[in-house]
Amino acid sequence: MSAEATNPGNPEAAGRRRGRRRLELRGLRRIGRAALLGPAQRDGLPHALEHVAKVHRHHHPDAELDILTKAYLLAETSHRGQLRKSGEPYITHPLAVTLILAELGAETTTLTASLLHDTVEDTEVTLDQVRDLFGAEVSYLVDGVTKLEKVDYGAAAEPETFRKMLVATGNDVRVMSIKLADRLHNMRTLGVMRPEKQARIAKVTRDVLIPLAERLGVQALKAELEDLVFAILHPEEYATTRALVMEYATRPDPLAAIAERVRTVLAEAGIDAEVLVRPRHFVSVHRVRLARRELTGSDLGRLLVLVAEDADCYAVLGELHTCFTPVVSEFKDFIAAPKFNLYQSLHTAVAGESGEIAETLIRTHQMHRVAEAGVIALGNPYAPTDGADAPEGERADPTRPGWLSRLLEWQRTTPDPDTFWTSLRDDLAQDREITVFCAVAAPDGSDGSEGPPGAAGGALGLPAGASCVDAAYERYGEAAHCCIGARVNGRLATLATVLHDGDSLQLLMAPDSATGPSPEWLEHARTPAARLAIARWLAGPREAGGRPGNAGEPVVVVVPPVGRPVPSPDPDHDRSAAASVTPGSVLAVADLPGAAVRLAGCCTPVPPDSVTGFAVRGGTVTVHRALCPVVARMAATGRQPVGVRWRGAGQSGHGCRVTLLAEAFSRPHLLADLTEVIASQGAAVVSAAVEPPHEQRVRHTYTLHLPNAAGLPSLMRAMRQVPGVFDVLRAGRARQPAALRP
Repeated sequence: MSAEATNPGNPEAAGRRRGRRRLELRGLRRIGRAALLGPAQRDGLPHALEHVAKVHRHHHPDAELDILTKAYLLAETSHRGQLRKSGEPYITHPLAVTLILAELGAETTTLTASLLHDTVEDTEVTLDQVRDLFGAEVSYLVDGVTKLEKVDYGAAAEPETFRKMLVATGNDVRVMSIKLADRLHNMRTLGVMRPEKQARIAKVTRDVLIPLAERLGVQALKAELEDLVFAILHPEEYATTRALVMEYATRPDPLAAIAERVRTVLAEAGIDAEVLVRPRHFVSVHRVRLARRELTGSDLGRLLVLVAEDADCYAVLGELHTCFTPVVSEFKDFIAAPKFNLYQSLHTAVAGESGEIAETLIRTHQMHRVAEAGVIALGNPYAPTDGADAPEGERADPTRPGWLSRLLEWQRTTPDPDTFWTSLRDDLAQDREITVFCAVAAPDGSDGSEGPPGAAGGALGLPAGASCVDAAYERYGEAAHCCIGARVNGRLATLATVLHDGDSLQLLMAPDSATGPSPEWLEHARTPAARLAIARWLAGPREAGGRPGNAGEPVVVVVPPVGRPVPSPDPDHDRSAAASVTPGSVLAVADLPGAAVRLAGCCTPVPPDSVTGFAVRGGTVTVHRALCPVVARMAATGRQPVGVRWRGAGQSGHGCRVTLLAEAFSRPHLLADLTEVIASQGAAVVSAAVEPPHEQRVRHTYTLHLPNAAGLPSLMRAMRQVPGVFDVLRAGRARQPAALRP
């Protein structure tokens, strides 16, 4: 990363190095010493590249090393004279990143790009030169990583930074692989930075990159990143956990005895298997200690059984459950139903002769490689296989069932960075998954032949707590708007039904829908994909019958917090107006005896606004501000106004609701800054909507509850002081000269 390059004569960096603990470089000293010797070659390879080449040939015996040599020589020459903040030659960084990827089995193209990943950003090498020397594929990867590094707005702009990261990653998942390896090496050497910067980088790593590593299946990177973050953000817990591990290391390992017995059992059964004791990393030990309160020796690791074929996995399982006492609740079959991140394995637990419990993982050698390296273990995931070419202009998505593709769709259809960031964080926070077995059924109960296109069944991975609504959108995307019901385990169920692991689900799909989802669906949706799709539908214009109207018109997307209903997109909707005022709280009275009064949701009048009213169904009078456009429309149709007035004088001291429009230049974190100002003024946000940016401008709409109507002018002035905001208006109010605004 360019942030790591520094001037050789920087005394401040040298002083920090002397005064702070450095994290272990874990086997990279050889590379560092070789880099100091320069690009001298032995047997055709530079000294510094020998270890990388050896590891790479272990995974890819026929790999062509000439291109790696060529890439290293260009990188070393380009970065010559640059130092990292640790004082090492800068070339040690791309070498270390390349070694991390080589150990995970990355193919040659990825390693070539990783050697060059900082050259275009930090040196005089151009992208055209990379393309001419190494081809379009390497150039594409280097360009993707460079785009990630060019985005540096600070912690406040992280949502927009990550959006750009996804755009760069979207067409080639290897870009993210290089980014993860880059972050891992920087985390290993983070000790040379100030503690506050260490904490900031560690938090972003924890919140974004570690969940991404999990979703891309790169468990080896994820585990080490977790431990490094744990040491920085929770040093006391880290020290306690480390001490426990070291203490148990001096005692006999109960898992070793169980592993030996398992080897004997499998050998007698004629099953060729490798049985290993796999230690837990520190964060995993810490989690087990919190869950079980007390640790035993068998809690510090798990047994790993590796076999050749899928069928051997189940043979091993049968022998273990026959010769040991199984813990039935611990069994999980991720071979028949793989996890969303490519992970496959059988999980079980058995009791040893002394009663100790040994958690056991059973998988093939190939499954193990994918479990450790995820998408990196796929080699070039976009290369045609078996002569089958991908459609022109498309790249196959190596993740199942396309989680990364869904993220790209969210960022495309959610222009506001903060809304996207919230949805992303909600999704990344889901650390537990359930599997349901989904089929489609037509409304008449047939086998689903009349269902929507692509209505194939199969296993569906969902976050814990997901409902039938989430399952519908996970399976069909926006085509799920026409879902009308479900059967769970053979019984009719509402779409609000929460699903559990192993449930059998049939989605009842109408051939055509005239209404689409209702606002209540948002109360039952848990996944961002479902919530964003429903909110877009509810916010869009409608034709007669409820169908979406003009797709070219701007759409306001409102995604309230999970569990809260979305406000109606129709400003004249009676339910919206009724919901905006609680009974007994209306401060206006109408000149119509016996009429109930409610405040219009389109303009949210407050004392001392000039108001008028119109009678609607049920003998109710809806109160509008005199400047509301609805008043002019009703008068033009011949509707007679009803006189209304505020109760008594000086009613501005009562609580009220008001809708404000904030016009601003589009920028990252605008939504967060505005809501912070609103909260500081004592107002509560009832709902918020953001229109798609147009020509770098954006409009935010807030419905707010004010404890005192007299505070409205100061609130509007405070919102206008937010950087980038050039005007704040009342909803339904025409623009007027600045001197007349509150």
